[in-house]
Amino acid sequence: MLIESEYIGNKQIADYLTGIGHPTTVEQAMANFMGLSGRDFLNAVESWIGKPVPDAFHSARREEDERVLREGIAAVVGAVAFIETLPPDLPRAIASSSSPTWIRTHLDHLGLRPAFEPNIFSGKEHVARGKPAPDIYLHAAAAMGVPIAQTAIIEDSPVGVTGAVASGAFVIGLAAGSHCFDGHGERLRALGAHVIAHSFEEVAAALDQDRFRQPA
Repeated sequence: MLIESEYIGNKQIADYLTGIGHPTTVEQAMANFMGLSGRDFLNAVESWIGKPVPDAFHSARREEDERVLREGIAAVVGAVAFIETLPPDLPRAIASSSSPTWIRTHLDHLGLRPAFEPNIFSGKEHVARGKPAPDIYLHAAAAMGVPIAQTAIIEDSPVGVTGAVASGAFVIGLAAGSHCFDGHGERLRALGAHVIAHSFEEVAAALDQDRFRQPA
């Protein structure tokens, strides 16, 4: 949700699949692959093209991952300022499907790693079941010592919102990045997001409720 990784990643996938004879738009890649990882992601791609992915697909993905790890990815508009203005004593965590290296490297690019450490959690490392299972959110809340019912989760993908809703948290569906095409917010709302925010200013407003205020 902090960086424009979904658009960049899905554009690379769409361009690659189109180049090997399976015309795919960025919008179609978003609709079918956004938020997925590991075997679930590969299953979705193979279902889309109707056959196993070629070995070169994995090589192309690795090259793209290496490039963006070196160069960084632009932040979603307003994301850095939002994190920097959170109350210092407010517990917060990153609960991502990405690898720990990916998470920490991109937080470093943004200068935000200190804002989250030590509460940086990866679905690839900390739980057996990744999103859309709720496990990574429950793990993060337990690690911070915060009841899940008193936790707000900000998610921008259908897979993420599905897991967040299942966890029992208050879920803000974020429709602010470049990957959020028309109807994205409605799709997240249909999956159970309690609030839809189209900017980080709207996220801040959604959090400015009595249940999330810190004691004076």
